[in-house]
Amino acid sequence: MEGVSKFLFSLLLLTASSIITTALPDKTGSGQINSNSVLVALLDSHYTELAELVEKALLLQTLEEAVGQHNITIFAPRNEALERNLDPEFKSFLLQPKNLKSLQTLLMFHILPKRVTSPQLSASSVVSHRSLSNDHLHLTAGKVNSAVITKPDDVTRPDGIIHGIERLLIPRSVQEDFNRRRNLRSISAVLPEGAPEVDPRTHRLKKKPAPVPAGAPPVLPVYDAMSPGPSLAPAPAPGPGGPRHHFNGEAQVKDFIHTLLHYGGYNEMADILVNLTSLATEMGRLVSEGYVLTVLAPNDEAMAKLTTDQLSEPGAPEQIMYYHIIPEYQTEESMYNSVRRFGKIRYDSLRFPHKVEAQEADGSVKFGHGDGSAYLFDPDIYTDGRISVQGIDGVLFPEEETPVEKKSAGPVVKKTAKPRRGNQFLINFKLLNFGR
Repeated sequence: MEGVSKFLFSLLLLTASSIITTALPDKTGSGQINSNSVLVALLDSHYTELAELVEKALLLQTLEEAVGQHNITIFAPRNEALERNLDPEFKSFLLQPKNLKSLQTLLMFHILPKRVTSPQLSASSVVSHRSLSNDHLHLTAGKVNSAVITKPDDVTRPDGIIHGIERLLIPRSVQEDFNRRRNLRSISAVLPEGAPEVDPRTHRLKKKPAPVPAGAPPVLPVYDAMSPGPSLAPAPAPGPGGPRHHFNGEAQVKDFIHTLLHYGGYNEMADILVNLTSLATEMGRLVSEGYVLTVLAPNDEAMAKLTTDQLSEPGAPEQIMYYHIIPEYQTEESMYNSVRRFGKIRYDSLRFPHKVEAQEADGSVKFGHGDGSAYLFDPDIYTDGRISVQGIDGVLFPEEETPVEKKSAGPVVKKTAKPRRGNQFLINFKLLNFGR
């Protein structure tokens, strides 16, 4: 009887232990870390530049999951290596939202999914370890990939260790990506061939294209290369160039839309371009044909102020977006220099014949007029040599559509352009000035 009682008591303890274990949260699965973690130590350490980059790269959750599974080893560059010794152009490349993956790859290159202590670092033979970026780090005689380990075992915690190193480690993939974007090799590997010539009398393509120097801008106005309006057949208008597209416009448009989403605050703009309209596809085709575009992107706060009446009319979203696209390549610097030098500038828009007015205001660039104006809010969100995206804090409307007080002197006469191809903003436009 006594043996049975002991057995029942042991069974009761075992059951209670399993219940308590089940009720307690799984630290590893939840991705939570305690105050003694190496990640907390990194954020509170003197490696402030590296910690700031980790936060900007949105890697904290990923590293929390890694620490929950195994120890990690971090090779942390000293602050001077990231502040003064790093190429400014390369640092700017890393901090651009569109290059988030490159920044993440570079930082993960500094982290090993295992614990490597100082005795293992001083071995004379070369030892290779796979980093969290899936690239290999080579350790030998107090160096990692030829970078001197200046402070071995600088920070030690139960779940990881931090070694101080003299400089930043750059994986080959990130270096190649930087070189491609800097030299625009990905979009200029093949020079564009000469575009067809337009007969000014008939406004049609000539049968035999005139010889045009390789690399010259398209001869057709961008408006004639755009798709016809919804009132016409869906077939696209003829574009310049031959049967082969020399620029991957579709990939570039996808790239800048992904950049808008990663940047944050421009989801409504991306939604209109992709879901509510076919403008993303049309922009990709234009860029493939050799045209350049500057997009003035209203942020979500500005888009939320649009009323149902402004968006309910057929073609209204397209009309609004066309007015925010400039058929030339402009950056924050070029636009600001222009308004500083010339005062007011009027840029062509894809909504003919309306122009976008720009002027200097409060040390920035102000677009539009009166209550319908908008400031350059987030400059150079995306710039790749063909597409430039500039964030603004308001939705722009042509001057004729801005509500004005009626004067008693007489009725206000509204002038409109006479359409020639069924849509007022697709035809009868002047040629692009690519030399601006």
